[in-house]
Amino acid sequence: MQQAERGTISLDGRGLRVGLVRARFNDPITRALQQGCEQRLLELGAACTQVLEVGGALEVPLALQALARAGGVDALVALGCIIRGETYHFELVANESGAGVSRVALDHHLPISNVILTVENESQAWARVGKGAEGAEVAVEMAGLLRRLKTGDSV
Repeated sequence: MQQAERGTISLDGRGLRVGLVRARFNDPITRALQQGCEQRLLELGAACTQVLEVGGALEVPLALQALARAGGVDALVALGCIIRGETYHFELVANESGAGVSRVALDHHLPISNVILTVENESQAWARVGKGAEGAEVAVEMAGLLRRLKTGDSV
């Protein structure tokens, strides 16, 4: 859905610790995603406490799992970019990385914002680098929600 209306919410990241995992494949794009994510976390008052880099999108879930097991974070953000090629490999990488990210989140009861872009070409990827900032917002929103649920505050 392009330009989907997501509603409005007040985000406050103060006191939240967020870890990032960035795939280096399509490095200029994923660096731009990371930069946008880190900038938005800063604006929201959240601390980016850990940044791990891995080769590609298939390696992201294992690094997320390692951060989740280590503790010390309230949320994680997965950053990557998968550009369709001429083979079925695109579907395999997109499906398996997405499933892995979801599994880690559910297994560890930890919000993970999945900002692994799946696009047809490089120009589509560059048009979506703002998703890094959106990923920060999702991480802060979900970490805040879980924190409120845990403390019994009104949701």
